[in-house]
Amino acid sequence: MSHATLNDNPAKRPPSSLRGATLPAWFPWTVAAGSVALGLGISAAAGLESSIQWALIAAVLFVLGSYAVSARVEGRRQAKDRMATSLVWVAFLLAIIPLASLVWETVSRGVKVLDGYFLTHSMGVVADTEPGGGIYHAILGTLQQVGLATAMSVPIGVLTAIYLVEYGRGKLAKAVTFFIDVMTGIPSIVAGLFILSLWILILDMGYSGFAGSLALAILMIPTVVRSTEEMLKLVPNELREASLALGVPKWRTILKVVLPTSIGGITTGVMLAIARITGETAPVLLLVWVTNFINSNPFSDPQASLPMYIYLQYINSGGPGPAYDRAWAAALTLIAFIMILNLVARGIARWKAPKTGR
Repeated sequence: MSHATLNDNPAKRPPSSLRGATLPAWFPWTVAAGSVALGLGISAAAGLESSIQWALIAAVLFVLGSYAVSARVEGRRQAKDRMATSLVWVAFLLAIIPLASLVWETVSRGVKVLDGYFLTHSMGVVADTEPGGGIYHAILGTLQQVGLATAMSVPIGVLTAIYLVEYGRGKLAKAVTFFIDVMTGIPSIVAGLFILSLWILILDMGYSGFAGSLALAILMIPTVVRSTEEMLKLVPNELREASLALGVPKWRTILKVVLPTSIGGITTGVMLAIARITGETAPVLLLVWVTNFINSNPFSDPQASLPMYIYLQYINSGGPGPAYDRAWAAALTLIAFIMILNLVARGIARWKAPKTGR
Protein backbone atom coordinates (compact mmCIF):
# COMPACT_ATOMS: atom_id res chain seq x y z
CA MET A 1 0.00 0.00 0.00
CA SER A 2 1.37 3.37 -1.03
CA HIS A 3 1.94 6.32 1.25
CA ALA A 4 -0.81 8.32 -0.46
CA THR A 5 -3.30 5.47 0.01
CA LEU A 6 -2.50 5.32 3.74
CA ASN A 7 -3.08 9.04 4.16
CA ASP A 8 -6.34 8.92 2.19
CA ASN A 9 -7.83 6.22 4.42
CA PRO A 10 -9.49 7.90 7.46
CA ALA A 11 -9.45 4.68 9.48
CA LYS A 12 -5.67 4.43 9.24
CA ARG A 13 -4.91 8.02 10.23
CA PRO A 14 -3.31 8.54 13.67
CA PRO A 15 -5.74 10.14 16.15
CA SER A 16 -5.26 13.88 16.63
CA SER A 17 -5.78 15.71 19.92
CA LEU A 18 -6.05 19.36 20.91
CA ARG A 19 -4.72 18.58 24.38
CA GLY A 20 -1.01 18.97 24.98
CA ALA A 21 1.28 17.24 27.45
CA THR A 22 0.08 17.17 31.05
CA LEU A 23 2.09 16.62 34.21
CA PRO A 24 0.89 13.82 36.53
CA ALA A 25 -1.22 14.48 39.62
CA TRP A 26 1.69 13.76 41.96
CA PHE A 27 3.84 16.47 40.39
CA PRO A 28 3.03 19.26 42.94
CA TRP A 29 3.76 16.95 45.87
CA THR A 30 7.09 15.93 44.36
CA VAL A 31 8.09 19.55 43.80
CA ALA A 32 7.01 20.42 47.35
CA ALA A 33 9.08 17.59 48.85
CA GLY A 34 12.09 18.53 46.73
CA SER A 35 11.73 22.20 47.67
CA VAL A 36 11.65 21.37 51.39
CA ALA A 37 14.72 19.14 51.09
CA LEU A 38 16.58 21.72 49.03
CA GLY A 39 15.56 24.51 51.42
CA LEU A 40 16.89 22.54 54.38
CA GLY A 41 20.12 21.86 52.50
CA ILE A 42 20.62 25.52 51.61
CA SER A 43 19.89 26.58 55.19
CA ALA A 44 22.35 24.04 56.59
CA ALA A 45 25.04 25.09 54.12
CA ALA A 46 24.49 28.79 54.85
CA GLY A 47 24.32 28.25 58.62
CA LEU A 48 20.74 29.52 58.96
CA GLU A 49 19.20 28.40 62.25
CA SER A 50 15.73 29.92 61.96
CA SER A 51 12.90 27.68 60.77
CA ILE A 52 11.25 30.67 59.14
CA GLN A 53 14.24 31.24 56.86
CA TRP A 54 14.39 27.73 55.40
CA ALA A 55 10.59 27.67 55.08
CA LEU A 56 10.65 30.87 53.01
CA ILE A 57 13.45 29.47 50.85
CA ALA A 58 11.43 26.28 50.30
CA ALA A 59 8.34 28.34 49.38
CA VAL A 60 10.25 30.34 46.77
CA LEU A 61 11.78 27.17 45.32
CA PHE A 62 8.34 25.52 45.18
CA VAL A 63 6.82 28.40 43.18
CA LEU A 64 9.77 28.75 40.81
CA GLY A 65 10.20 24.99 40.38
CA SER A 66 6.52 24.47 39.56
CA TYR A 67 6.64 27.23 36.96
CA ALA A 68 9.90 26.10 35.35
CA VAL A 69 8.97 22.44 34.93
CA SER A 70 5.41 23.21 33.83
CA ALA A 71 6.58 25.79 31.28
CA ARG A 72 8.92 23.25 29.68
CA VAL A 73 6.39 20.39 29.57
CA GLU A 74 2.94 22.01 29.42
CA GLY A 75 3.64 25.45 28.02
CA ARG A 76 3.80 28.92 29.47
CA ARG A 77 0.05 29.36 29.72
CA GLN A 78 -0.45 26.30 31.91
CA ALA A 79 2.72 27.19 33.83
CA LYS A 80 1.23 30.56 34.80
CA ASP A 81 -1.85 28.76 36.09
CA ARG A 82 0.28 26.40 38.16
CA MET A 83 2.31 29.32 39.53
CA ALA A 84 -0.89 31.07 40.64
CA THR A 85 -2.04 27.87 42.33
CA SER A 86 1.34 27.52 44.04
CA LEU A 87 1.16 31.09 45.33
CA VAL A 88 -2.29 30.39 46.77
CA TRP A 89 -1.00 27.32 48.60
CA VAL A 90 2.03 29.19 49.92
CA ALA A 91 -0.18 32.03 51.16
CA PHE A 92 -2.48 29.52 52.84
CA LEU A 93 0.43 27.85 54.63
CA LEU A 94 1.86 31.22 55.69
CA ALA A 95 -1.51 32.01 57.29
CA ILE A 96 -2.24 28.62 58.86
CA ILE A 97 1.18 27.76 60.28
CA PRO A 98 1.35 30.69 62.77
CA LEU A 99 -2.24 30.00 63.82
CA ALA A 100 -1.58 26.30 64.33
CA SER A 101 1.63 27.12 66.22
CA LEU A 102 -0.25 29.55 68.48
CA VAL A 103 -2.98 27.02 69.24
CA TRP A 104 -0.47 24.25 69.89
CA GLU A 105 1.64 26.43 72.19
CA THR A 106 -1.41 27.59 74.15
CA VAL A 107 -2.86 24.10 74.52
CA SER A 108 0.44 22.47 75.49
CA ARG A 109 1.15 25.09 78.16
CA GLY A 110 -2.42 25.71 79.30
CA VAL A 111 -3.45 22.15 80.10
CA LYS A 112 -0.97 21.97 82.97
CA VAL A 113 -3.36 23.58 85.50
CA LEU A 114 -6.63 23.67 83.55
CA ASP A 115 -9.06 21.48 85.48
CA GLY A 116 -12.35 21.71 87.35
CA TYR A 117 -10.77 23.31 90.39
CA PHE A 118 -9.14 26.01 88.26
CA LEU A 119 -12.45 26.88 86.60
CA THR A 120 -14.53 26.96 89.80
CA HIS A 121 -12.29 28.87 92.22
CA SER A 122 -10.97 32.42 92.40
CA MET A 123 -7.57 33.68 93.46
CA GLY A 124 -8.97 34.91 96.78
CA VAL A 125 -6.11 35.05 99.23
CA VAL A 126 -3.75 33.04 97.00
CA ALA A 127 -0.60 35.01 96.18
CA ASP A 128 0.62 35.17 92.59
CA THR A 129 3.73 33.18 93.44
CA GLU A 130 1.76 30.40 95.16
CA PRO A 131 0.14 27.40 93.45
CA GLY A 132 -3.61 26.98 93.43
CA GLY A 133 -6.32 29.51 92.75
CA GLY A 134 -8.43 29.78 89.63
CA ILE A 135 -10.29 32.01 87.20
CA TYR A 136 -13.92 31.73 88.27
CA HIS A 137 -14.06 35.42 89.21
CA ALA A 138 -12.51 36.40 85.85
CA ILE A 139 -14.92 34.22 83.85
CA LEU A 140 -17.89 35.67 85.73
CA GLY A 141 -16.68 39.22 85.13
CA THR A 142 -16.02 38.64 81.43
CA LEU A 143 -19.44 37.07 80.87
CA GLN A 144 -21.24 39.92 82.62
CA GLN A 145 -19.27 42.69 80.95
CA VAL A 146 -19.56 41.20 77.45
CA GLY A 147 -23.23 40.38 78.04
CA LEU A 148 -24.06 43.95 79.07
CA ALA A 149 -22.11 45.37 76.13
CA THR A 150 -23.96 43.04 73.76
CA ALA A 151 -27.35 43.94 75.23
CA MET A 152 -26.60 47.64 74.66
CA SER A 153 -24.88 47.52 71.29
CA VAL A 154 -26.89 44.92 69.33
CA PRO A 155 -30.25 46.76 69.37
CA ILE A 156 -28.56 50.07 68.56
CA GLY A 157 -26.44 48.54 65.81
CA VAL A 158 -29.24 46.56 64.17
CA LEU A 159 -31.71 49.47 64.26
CA THR A 160 -29.06 51.81 62.83
CA ALA A 161 -28.38 49.38 59.99
CA ILE A 162 -32.12 49.05 59.29
CA TYR A 163 -32.41 52.83 59.10
CA LEU A 164 -29.45 53.14 56.71
CA VAL A 165 -30.67 50.37 54.37
CA GLU A 166 -34.45 50.76 54.47
CA TYR A 167 -35.08 54.42 55.32
CA GLY A 168 -31.81 56.37 55.14
CA ARG A 169 -31.78 59.13 52.56
CA GLY A 170 -30.15 62.52 52.37
CA LYS A 171 -27.67 64.26 54.66
CA LEU A 172 -28.64 62.51 57.89
CA ALA A 173 -27.90 59.07 56.46
CA LYS A 174 -24.58 60.30 55.08
CA ALA A 175 -23.68 61.77 58.48
CA VAL A 176 -24.55 58.52 60.26
CA THR A 177 -22.47 56.51 57.77
CA PHE A 178 -19.55 58.89 58.24
CA PHE A 179 -19.59 58.60 62.03
CA ILE A 180 -19.91 54.81 61.85
CA ASP A 181 -16.79 54.75 59.66
CA VAL A 182 -14.99 56.95 62.18
CA MET A 183 -16.04 54.75 65.10
CA THR A 184 -14.74 51.67 63.29
CA GLY A 185 -11.18 52.96 63.59
CA ILE A 186 -11.37 54.16 67.21
CA PRO A 187 -8.67 52.51 69.35
CA SER A 188 -9.94 50.75 72.44
CA ILE A 189 -7.91 53.04 74.72
CA VAL A 190 -9.74 56.08 73.31
CA ALA A 191 -13.14 54.53 74.05
CA GLY A 192 -11.92 53.74 77.55
CA LEU A 193 -10.70 57.29 78.11
CA PHE A 194 -14.03 58.71 76.91
CA ILE A 195 -16.05 56.62 79.37
CA LEU A 196 -13.49 57.33 82.09
CA SER A 197 -13.89 61.09 81.71
CA LEU A 198 -17.68 60.97 81.38
CA TRP A 199 -18.79 58.14 83.65
CA ILE A 200 -16.17 58.18 86.39
CA LEU A 201 -14.65 61.68 86.50
CA ILE A 202 -17.71 63.80 85.61
CA LEU A 203 -20.61 61.67 86.86
CA ASP A 204 -18.53 60.13 89.69
CA MET A 205 -20.05 56.66 89.25
CA GLY A 206 -16.93 54.75 90.23
CA TYR A 207 -15.14 51.75 88.80
CA SER A 208 -17.40 48.85 87.83
CA GLY A 209 -17.97 46.18 85.25
CA PHE A 210 -20.78 48.27 83.75
CA ALA A 211 -18.35 51.10 83.06
CA GLY A 212 -16.20 48.71 81.10
CA SER A 213 -19.29 47.45 79.26
CA LEU A 214 -20.02 51.00 78.07
CA ALA A 215 -16.60 51.24 76.44
CA LEU A 216 -16.92 47.74 74.96
CA ALA A 217 -20.33 48.67 73.53
CA ILE A 218 -18.76 51.67 71.76
CA LEU A 219 -16.25 49.33 70.15
CA MET A 220 -18.93 46.80 69.25
CA ILE A 221 -21.55 49.08 67.67
CA PRO A 222 -19.74 49.88 64.37
CA THR A 223 -18.98 46.21 63.71
CA VAL A 224 -22.62 45.27 64.29
CA VAL A 225 -23.83 48.12 62.07
CA ARG A 226 -21.52 47.27 59.19
CA SER A 227 -22.17 43.51 59.24
CA THR A 228 -25.94 43.95 59.60
CA GLU A 229 -26.01 46.56 56.85
CA GLU A 230 -24.27 44.24 54.40
CA MET A 231 -26.60 41.35 55.26
CA LEU A 232 -29.70 43.50 54.75
CA LYS A 233 -28.41 44.62 51.36
CA LEU A 234 -28.18 40.99 50.26
CA VAL A 235 -31.93 40.47 50.72
CA PRO A 236 -33.50 40.59 47.21
CA ASN A 237 -35.72 43.60 46.59
CA GLU A 238 -38.27 41.26 45.02
CA LEU A 239 -39.10 39.92 48.49
CA ARG A 240 -39.78 43.43 49.79
CA GLU A 241 -41.83 44.34 46.73
CA ALA A 242 -43.90 41.15 46.95
CA SER A 243 -44.71 41.82 50.60
CA LEU A 244 -45.57 45.47 49.95
CA ALA A 245 -47.73 44.49 46.97
CA LEU A 246 -49.87 42.38 49.31
CA GLY A 247 -50.57 45.46 51.41
CA VAL A 248 -48.17 44.61 54.25
CA PRO A 249 -46.79 47.76 55.97
CA LYS A 250 -43.10 48.45 55.52
CA TRP A 251 -42.25 47.98 59.20
CA ARG A 252 -43.94 44.58 59.18
CA THR A 253 -42.17 43.65 55.94
CA ILE A 254 -38.84 44.41 57.62
CA LEU A 255 -39.82 42.45 60.73
CA LYS A 256 -41.33 39.40 59.03
CA VAL A 257 -39.45 39.19 55.72
CA VAL A 258 -36.17 41.10 55.68
CA LEU A 259 -34.85 40.25 59.14
CA PRO A 260 -35.71 36.51 59.05
CA THR A 261 -34.01 36.22 55.66
CA SER A 262 -30.79 37.82 56.88
CA ILE A 263 -30.80 36.63 60.51
CA GLY A 264 -28.03 34.09 59.89
CA GLY A 265 -25.56 36.68 58.62
CA ILE A 266 -26.59 39.18 61.30
CA THR A 267 -25.96 36.61 64.02
CA THR A 268 -22.55 35.80 62.60
CA GLY A 269 -21.65 39.50 62.55
CA VAL A 270 -22.77 39.92 66.16
CA MET A 271 -20.66 36.95 67.23
CA LEU A 272 -17.63 38.38 65.45
CA ALA A 273 -18.17 41.67 67.27
CA ILE A 274 -18.41 39.82 70.59
CA ALA A 275 -15.21 37.94 69.79
CA ARG A 276 -13.47 41.25 69.13
CA ILE A 277 -14.38 42.87 72.45
CA THR A 278 -13.88 39.76 74.58
CA GLY A 279 -10.11 40.11 74.47
CA GLU A 280 -9.91 43.88 75.04
CA THR A 281 -7.70 44.85 77.97
CA ALA A 282 -7.35 48.65 77.83
CA PRO A 283 -10.98 49.55 78.71
CA VAL A 284 -10.95 46.99 81.52
CA LEU A 285 -7.72 48.41 82.92
CA LEU A 286 -9.10 51.96 82.91
CA LEU A 287 -12.70 51.39 83.97
CA VAL A 288 -13.17 48.03 85.69
CA TRP A 289 -9.85 47.77 87.46
CA VAL A 290 -9.08 44.40 89.01
CA THR A 291 -9.81 42.23 92.00
CA ASN A 292 -8.86 38.71 93.06
CA PHE A 293 -12.24 38.14 94.71
CA ILE A 294 -15.63 37.23 93.26
CA ASN A 295 -17.80 40.24 92.47
CA SER A 296 -21.14 39.19 90.98
CA ASN A 297 -22.48 42.77 90.84
CA PRO A 298 -21.24 44.47 87.64
CA PHE A 299 -22.72 47.83 88.70
CA SER A 300 -20.55 48.32 91.77
CA ASP A 301 -16.88 48.02 92.70
CA PRO A 302 -14.00 46.62 90.63
CA GLN A 303 -14.46 43.34 88.82
CA ALA A 304 -12.08 40.82 87.27
CA SER A 305 -11.94 39.75 83.62
CA LEU A 306 -10.02 37.15 81.65
CA PRO A 307 -7.81 39.53 79.60
CA MET A 308 -6.81 41.45 82.72
CA TYR A 309 -6.23 38.21 84.64
CA ILE A 310 -3.89 36.93 81.93
CA TYR A 311 -1.96 40.21 81.87
CA LEU A 312 -1.51 40.40 85.64
CA GLN A 313 -0.55 36.77 86.05
CA TYR A 314 2.06 37.05 83.31
CA ILE A 315 3.72 40.25 84.55
CA ASN A 316 3.77 38.93 88.11
CA SER A 317 5.07 35.50 87.20
CA GLY A 318 8.73 36.40 86.82
CA GLY A 319 9.23 33.37 84.60
CA PRO A 320 7.97 29.78 84.66
CA GLY A 321 5.96 29.08 87.79
CA PRO A 322 2.39 28.89 89.13
CA ALA A 323 1.39 32.35 87.85
CA TYR A 324 2.94 31.62 84.46
CA ASP A 325 0.94 28.39 84.14
CA ARG A 326 -2.26 30.13 85.24
CA ALA A 327 -1.77 32.80 82.56
CA TRP A 328 -1.51 30.17 79.82
CA ALA A 329 -4.51 28.26 81.19
CA ALA A 330 -6.58 31.45 81.24
CA ALA A 331 -5.50 32.20 77.65
CA LEU A 332 -6.62 28.71 76.62
CA THR A 333 -9.96 29.29 78.34
CA LEU A 334 -10.41 32.59 76.50
CA ILE A 335 -9.66 30.94 73.13
CA ALA A 336 -12.12 28.15 73.92
CA PHE A 337 -14.77 30.72 74.86
CA ILE A 338 -14.38 32.53 71.54
CA MET A 339 -14.40 29.22 69.66
CA ILE A 340 -17.66 28.24 71.35
CA LEU A 341 -19.17 31.59 70.36
CA ASN A 342 -18.25 30.99 66.73
CA LEU A 343 -19.70 27.48 66.80
CA VAL A 344 -22.92 28.82 68.32
CA ALA A 345 -23.05 31.50 65.61
CA ARG A 346 -22.67 28.88 62.88
CA GLY A 347 -25.38 26.75 64.45
CA ILE A 348 -27.82 29.65 64.71
CA ALA A 349 -27.01 30.77 61.17
CA ARG A 350 -27.72 27.29 59.82
CA TRP A 351 -30.87 26.96 61.91
CA LYS A 352 -32.29 30.32 60.91
CA ALA A 353 -31.18 30.21 57.26
CA PRO A 354 -34.04 30.32 54.73
CA LYS A 355 -35.13 26.82 53.79
CA THR A 356 -34.64 25.99 50.11
CA GLY A 357 -36.78 23.54 48.23
CA ARG A 358 -38.62 22.86 45.04
